[in-house]
Amino acid sequence: MPDRILGIDPGSRITGFGVIDVVDGKPLYVTSGCLRVEGQALPQRLKSIFDGISEISAEFKPGQLAIEQVFVQKNVDSALKLGQARGAAICAAMTQDLSVFEYTPTQIKQAVVGKGHAGKEQVQFMVRALLSLPGMPQADAADALACALCHFQHRGLVQKLAGGRA
Repeated sequence: MPDRILGIDPGSRITGFGVIDVVDGKPLYVTSGCLRVEGQALPQRLKSIFDGISEISAEFKPGQLAIEQVFVQKNVDSALKLGQARGAAICAAMTQDLSVFEYTPTQIKQAVVGKGHAGKEQVQFMVRALLSLPGMPQADAADALACALCHFQHRGLVQKLAGGRA
């Protein structure tokens, strides 16, 4: 059975998700998309995120969740809502007994594009190339797939380093 990673790009209105398998040391695309929770009050949006991630986890059965960490924004209210969206996604993952790993936006961009301050278009392009996708993924889904790819690369590096010490 392949090793499966669920990547999440949290947002209080649009939460991107992406699932990859690791087969023979290579990442393979499984699915991706966006949970859109427009027009509801924040508590209902958070429940929608929780329910959506729970459904995705139950359907695709990943073993690990990689999620983007909150970054400091100029708008404190937006940063707080983003943090709450992350919390809803993490809680959904924990109810499914997933291992949770967190990465900064800079770490994710560095792993996928090769530079930590890459633009969204560069991330989309590289995700498409790395996963051999036929078309350009939507920006939030691409960010989620990039998060999963970052975890795949980070995990591989940790395993290599651990093997070198043994």
